[in-house]
Amino acid sequence: PLEPLDPLTAAAVAVATQHPGPAGTWLLYLPCTWSMALAAPPGALPHWPTMALFGAGAVLMRGAGCTINDMWDRDYDKKVARTASRPLAAGEISTFQSFVFLGGQLSLALCVLLCLNYYSIVLGAASLTLVVSYPLMKRITYWPQLVLGLTFNWGALLGWSAIRGSCDWSVCLPLYLAGVMWTLVYDTIYAHQDKRDDILIGVKSTALRFKEDTKRWLSGFSTAMLVGLCVAGMNCNQTFPYYSAVAAVGAHLAHQQRGFCYPNDGVHSLVVTVSLWEE
Repeated sequence: PLEPLDPLTAAAVAVATQHPGPAGTWLLYLPCTWSMALAAPPGALPHWPTMALFGAGAVLMRGAGCTINDMWDRDYDKKVARTASRPLAAGEISTFQSFVFLGGQLSLALCVLLCLNYYSIVLGAASLTLVVSYPLMKRITYWPQLVLGLTFNWGALLGWSAIRGSCDWSVCLPLYLAGVMWTLVYDTIYAHQDKRDDILIGVKSTALRFKEDTKRWLSGFSTAMLVGLCVAGMNCNQTFPYYSAVAAVGAHLAHQQRGFCYPNDGVHSLVVTVSLWEE
């Protein structure tokens, strides 16, 4: 007979098989790369070792986010067909095993963080409150996607400070807010696939808040994102290639939103990226 797995291995296998896709990691990592690219000296490429370090951190923190979300939501997940097979909800692993695994994930993430400067260590540690509290927001507000955006785009602050030693808020703040708006776009679309189950189990989302006005809100968030990117670019003296990229982002957002049609569930009308915690 097979030997039972130790708690750390059991949790790792269960979470890895339940959250296998890289989309959440990319969504966490990309704001870091925006910030590091803007912080690079004019005409120079971003610092590749730091980008690799942030890549490792994104993998670890995305995994930790999935674990935390599954721990908070294990009772809710049992009631939703799409999430009923998650490890904790299905009883494949225990809460204790999840805690052990989470401790391992956060310890490794701390090792990555300690490779940065002191300012960035403090700034990175400050994000942990958002990481832990985000899964609770759907219980108390129709704006959990906003809290996800605040959490998800922390790298827009951290990437700059890792390169420059501290944040230039005239650049970092509009870049961060642009990322938050981006998260509101894609995670509102994503939330539409769960809105029927959310109503039944009593949790909230921007999809339920906006209803038939969703497309109008998405347009507003997209506009705010583009404004934030432009302001960040102007404040760090970006040139034509940067604004060409921003224009391409705007065209892509417009294309996505043309395909969105309420009351469809969001995934039938366009391909969307999934969130870090895969609500």
